[in-house]
Amino acid sequence: MASMLMLILVLFGATLAGFSDAQPTPVSGLSYTFYKSTCPKLESIIRNQLKKDFNSNISLAAGLLRLHFHDCFVQGCDASVLLDGSASGPSEQEAPPNLTLQQAAFKAINDLRALIDAQCGQVVSCADVVAIAARDSVALSGGPDYKVPLGRRDSLNFATQNATSASLPPPTSNVSFLITTLNKINLTVTDLVTLSGGHTIGRAHCTSFTNRLYPTQDTNMDKTFANNLKLTCPAANTTNTTVNDIRTPNTFDNKYYVDLMNRQGLFTSDQGLYSDSRTKSLVLKFALNQTQFFEQFALSMVKMGQLSVLTGSQGEIRTNCSARNSGSGLWSVLEPLVETASTF
Repeated sequence: MASMLMLILVLFGATLAGFSDAQPTPVSGLSYTFYKSTCPKLESIIRNQLKKDFNSNISLAAGLLRLHFHDCFVQGCDASVLLDGSASGPSEQEAPPNLTLQQAAFKAINDLRALIDAQCGQVVSCADVVAIAARDSVALSGGPDYKVPLGRRDSLNFATQNATSASLPPPTSNVSFLITTLNKINLTVTDLVTLSGGHTIGRAHCTSFTNRLYPTQDTNMDKTFANNLKLTCPAANTTNTTVNDIRTPNTFDNKYYVDLMNRQGLFTSDQGLYSDSRTKSLVLKFALNQTQFFEQFALSMVKMGQLSVLTGSQGEIRTNCSARNSGSGLWSVLEPLVETASTF
């Protein structure tokens, strides 16, 4: 038995090493060794601190992962979601989809930045800290460990509330809307199904899925599952929350896809992945093979993490992740693309 356990651990370790070694070509300006000379211990600084943080607050892992998603989907991975509002307008944080982002996640990024600056000086961008923290949230929760291309710069502006909402598809979205939205930022159907697997950890607010419970129950939801949800979410306007994945809520694994196969997905946008012919085969594939899910998740995360990045002399490296550096000039906000209100 002991020898069998050792074999499993060796194979598991080899699998994770494979994820780490699989390195997609970074976009121009990013590199896997960007901080090799300026901050060689960067990733160990972040991981060691997050290990401590997760021991006291396991929900922070999902919060940091979600923060990276919401940063990248809105004008690219530039840490614009971290910026506080200004006289020229409210920040991305004040847009409806971002109202439920964990405040603990914002604090964790600023705390990490302070640790890094103390050891390396002000050479690491907030955007890179967010990307590494998201990766570590996955890896430390049991998911794949992969290398992150680095060298992002921090934005000088934030998007308007309308542009922010338009960029983040709501949990009531059907698959067609999700595919269209992700296609606009060059993410594929495979990326959609894979990145949705991030819902294998974390919690969801009842208001994000009570449309499936009231006034009538969604026929595409398991009855026992729905009845249990009604105990947590007794009314459509409750502020309660529940776990995303009823099987292993704090472990990053493929059980999210098993949930979907059993009609136990929370959001319309989740369960639709199993009922739509364009995405069902991928759900089945990942439900049956966690290794394939992990491999693709690493690839899709690296791809998403390079969306519209600022590099070189673009943007800046913020002293405070919540504000532009002094002397950077007046705030500028992007014009809205579409007027809508959404919650992801």
